[in-house]
Amino acid sequence: MNNMNQMMKQVKKMQEQMLKAQEQLADKTVLGSSGGGAVTVEVNGHKKILSIAIKPEVVDPEDIEMLQDLVITAVNDALVKAEDLANDDMSKFTGGMKIPGLF
Repeated sequence: MNNMNQMMKQVKKMQEQMLKAQEQLADKTVLGSSGGGAVTVEVNGHKKILSIAIKPEVVDPEDIEMLQDLVITAVNDALVKAEDLANDDMSKFTGGMKIPGLF
C-alpha cells in the first residue's frame, strides 16, 4: 500500500508541474512572418495573437488580396510555432506521448 501512496504523490506532483508549465506558456511568445518579414505576427504559447505588424510598403490598395494572403501566412506560421512551443514544453512531462485534451 505504501508504494501506491508514493506513486499517487508522484502523479499529483507531476500534475501540478504540468499545470504550472501550461500557465507559463502565456508568458512565452513566438513570431511568425511572411513576405520576408513584411508581415509579422506575435503569438503566445496559448495561441493568442498579441500583435500584428505590417510594413507600409506592402499595403497596396490595388492588391488587397496579396496583403490578406501575407497576413494569413504569417498567422499560420506563428500558430505552428506556438503549437511546437507548447508540445516541446509539455513533452518534458509526457515523454513525447501525445495525450488528447492535455494541451
